[in-house]
Amino acid sequence: MKHFFNRIYILLSNLQSKIAFYPSVFAIFGFLIAFSLIYFENQGASKDLIEQIPMLVVDNGNTALSILTACITGLISMMVFSFSMVMVLLNQAASNYSPRLLPGLISDKNHQVILGIYLATILYCIFVAVSVQPEGDSFQTPGLSVLVGIIFTVICIGAFIYFIHNISQSIQINNILDRIFRQAKTRLNFLLKTEENNSQDFPKTEKWYEYHSEKSGYFQDLSSDNLLDICKEKGTQIEILPIKGIFVLNGIPLFKSREKLDEKTLKKVLSNFSLARGELVETNYVLAFKQITEIIVKSMSPGINDPGTALNAIDYLTELLALRMQKQDKQFLKADNQTLIKMRSVDFDVLLYQVLAPIRTYCKHDIIIIQKLGMLFFYLKSQKAVDDNYYQVLEAEARNMIADAKSAIKSEIDIKKLNAIEKQLKLEN
Repeated sequence: MKHFFNRIYILLSNLQSKIAFYPSVFAIFGFLIAFSLIYFENQGASKDLIEQIPMLVVDNGNTALSILTACITGLISMMVFSFSMVMVLLNQAASNYSPRLLPGLISDKNHQVILGIYLATILYCIFVAVSVQPEGDSFQTPGLSVLVGIIFTVICIGAFIYFIHNISQSIQINNILDRIFRQAKTRLNFLLKTEENNSQDFPKTEKWYEYHSEKSGYFQDLSSDNLLDICKEKGTQIEILPIKGIFVLNGIPLFKSREKLDEKTLKKVLSNFSLARGELVETNYVLAFKQITEIIVKSMSPGINDPGTALNAIDYLTELLALRMQKQDKQFLKADNQTLIKMRSVDFDVLLYQVLAPIRTYCKHDIIIIQKLGMLFFYLKSQKAVDDNYYQVLEAEARNMIADAKSAIKSEIDIKKLNAIEKQLKLEN
């Protein structure tokens, strides 16, 4: 049962990133509320309400139908406008910043919830309008249901005002960078907590049994609790072969097991791997580094020419790299003080190179960006690292940056600035 609920949790986590998830859930609730109130109307709820507060109840069928029709048409117009604004936001983010930002913007729960409120209210009003009998007596008019529909419409108007405010904030690059940073920081802090006091006395795995993936997709996440339970039950240890976040092809090695697994256990293990067609920062912090790097490169392109955005993005990149320096390159999962699972992550030297190589290529001619990168290296070299080799990696990348900048910058004044950066970083031979 625990395995079942964990798989359901992984499925729901993937569904939440879809733009139609919350609108669909709200639509179902709108449908259920409409039929529930229609049922109560048949029990005489409107008659009781008219006797208590008659000024709030519509007891004329034609009037009720007109109100509900106006609500439906108005809400459909608002919903179309809201969807159009979301599309404009996604198009601008893709063209000005990076297409990699789209999954994060689509999964914005605020936008999904607002669209869900619209859809739920529209469906509610439609089904209530169907139950209206304009030619009947006053008690056949669903007065309570119409009143609730009016209240829902007022809520939608408030949600629309909030949507306009939120969409204007979401499109600003500072807020986009801050959202990426917070998600990546949360993920890194979680990983740092889980790897505390982890021992690395994991045996060599060259002769272990190797098992392959049965489908393709981005390796987003896995249910570690389920895998630990399986390891304890079968008396085995597991090494996860692909790095989280990479695209896993059908048939490539996925994991190794110390003990041979039967077909039933193998299917149970594979069901705990979450392979999807998209990437999310919440499950893969490396994606945040890619997104920030692409924002920096795009902002320095001739078409955008926005060095201010690049400077801001480097600040966020600096803090994330400082946090990454506290994390080991490998992660071990334990149960009952025994290390049962070994996982891989992107090595710090590979991550740093992937981040800085495109920045050096597109920004080496700009002395202001180089100065900012010099501050990045100076700050990181002063931070505590879990591995002393990280400092050697930083020094090597700093030398690459200075060498590329000297090859692109010809101004004597700028060269003096470069020499000052080199001296500050203690890179002189």
